Amino acid sequence: MTGDPRDELVVHLPALRAFAISLTRNGSVADDMVQDTVVKAWTNIEKFEPGTNMRAWLFTILRNTFYSSRRKAKREVADVDGIFTENMAEKPAHDGHLQMTDFRTAFAKLPDEQRETLILVGASGFSYEEAADMCGVAVGTIKSRANRGRKRLAELMHLDADGPVELTDKVTIAVVANNGNSAF
Repeated sequence: MTGDPRDELVVHLPALRAFAISLTRNGSVADDMVQDTVVKAWTNIEKFEPGTNMRAWLFTILRNTFYSSRRKAKREVADVDGIFTENMAEKPAHDGHLQMTDFRTAFAKLPDEQRETLILVGASGFSYEEAADMCGVAVGTIKSRANRGRKRLAELMHLDADGPVELTDKVTIAVVANNGNSAF
């Protein structure tokens, strides 16, 4: 064929697909590979020498694409159950803003003593003893307030005691968390 080599690409699509299927043994993967081959050929058409064998050039691109994808697949970790993906996922920033709004609303509904205790023990990181000294109450009272406040927050925020805490803000997590002493 003469003229623009791009015009000749379409002629070779059935042969490319057949070759891709023979390599991949999967029709949809073969179709993706043919598409990748055509895109690569189209964007690098200036490298094709007019008068040479277009089909051979396309087959070479497809073959190289196939073997590159196989090498890449060897380096990838199979994650059939999605376990690795779940651990690597990052929540969108807006989730944190929505959860923080929910937290503030729930936190505002707590009695003053519970809010104060959770801020001192949870968010500010003071020990129960330090918080008790600051508030002028017994350590047991601070522990009780913190425990009741956390439980009430969990109820207000509909947090499941058996499930993970889906909060993104570290201070919020610190307020709700009990350093391993509660379900959260």
